Amino acid sequence: MEHPENNEVYKGLIVNAGIEQPSSVNPYLKNRPKRKRRELSVADFVEGIVKGDVTVLSQAVTLVESVKPDHQVVAQEVIEKCLPYSGNSVRIGISGVPGAGKSTSIDVFGVHVLEKYGGKLAVLAIDPSSERSKGSILGDKTRMEQLSVHPNSFIRPSPSAGSLGGVARKTRETIVLCEATGFDKIFVETVGVGQSETAVHSMVDFFLLIQLAGTGDELQGIKRGIMEMADGIVINKADGDNLERAKLAATQFRNALHLFPAPESGWKPQVLTYSGFYNLGVKEVWDMVYKYIDFVKENGYFEYRRNEQSKYWMYETINEQLRDSFYHNPQIQKMLEEKEGQVLQGNLTSFVAAKNLLDTYFDGLKS
Repeated sequence: MEHPENNEVYKGLIVNAGIEQPSSVNPYLKNRPKRKRRELSVADFVEGIVKGDVTVLSQAVTLVESVKPDHQVVAQEVIEKCLPYSGNSVRIGISGVPGAGKSTSIDVFGVHVLEKYGGKLAVLAIDPSSERSKGSILGDKTRMEQLSVHPNSFIRPSPSAGSLGGVARKTRETIVLCEATGFDKIFVETVGVGQSETAVHSMVDFFLLIQLAGTGDELQGIKRGIMEMADGIVINKADGDNLERAKLAATQFRNALHLFPAPESGWKPQVLTYSGFYNLGVKEVWDMVYKYIDFVKENGYFEYRRNEQSKYWMYETINEQLRDSFYHNPQIQKMLEEKEGQVLQGNLTSFVAAKNLLDTYFDGLKS
């Protein structure tokens, strides 16, 4: 393009055209033959997983998380064949209010557990998804600086987009695959205090609740249901000027726990303080966790809880399959918009519309 400065109006001013820039696209790129990735069979997946191949494990988890029906068929077959190799881990659920330092704590906890007890650790982090774009940052790895480079750790962030039950089910299936790969310690980090805790509680052996002190009423941000689920409560950031506030918060939590019914396990939940950033009190936290595991294995509650969890997920899967079958029914899909319009116009109540839709669905199953 000619420079306007070279116009006769601007005497004595000349601007050179410059050197023509080459294209930013590599000209040899299009000539390079495309490599087609070899698709693994079910046998390949199972063989790789049992051998401890983390790359194959990652590909299998991607299949589990996929919504494609053909991927789901392969994933379920892989999970079924991996089941005999699973169940030999300690599963820990880690939750807490946003900003409580879950990811930083997991980094410190993970390194401590690997150094003291050995073995292999898998961290499954459920990352919150945007309600608008449905996207997730999946940035938990960046906050786990030590674990992300540890040779015996595997970190897998998963988006929470979609139904909460679906996400939790996929996480439970991922646990089976991780155990079959040889990971004997599993951490499941949740989105934050909310409904996801109930789902995570139903797939772990120990539920650890991380809290903060000095944020006002310590008991305000916690629902009673989550307090009752916790097998142990730990107050993070117990260091420096915040140490006394952390101790006071721990006392308040201990007093609150006395008001709740005794847990089925017979274990009395403990409240401890620690500092993830300064690595203080971490040993005491994990002494408590393993003391609990020994306690419930001795009194038989460990196996009982796992059996109850398996039963719970059987019913959850039935509910999910029924819901999917209902919404993917062609006749129901045609009727939904019509019934929705009648409800919005006030010609039909929500309950009658739902009953009509369900009656149509069940009549279709009979015929």
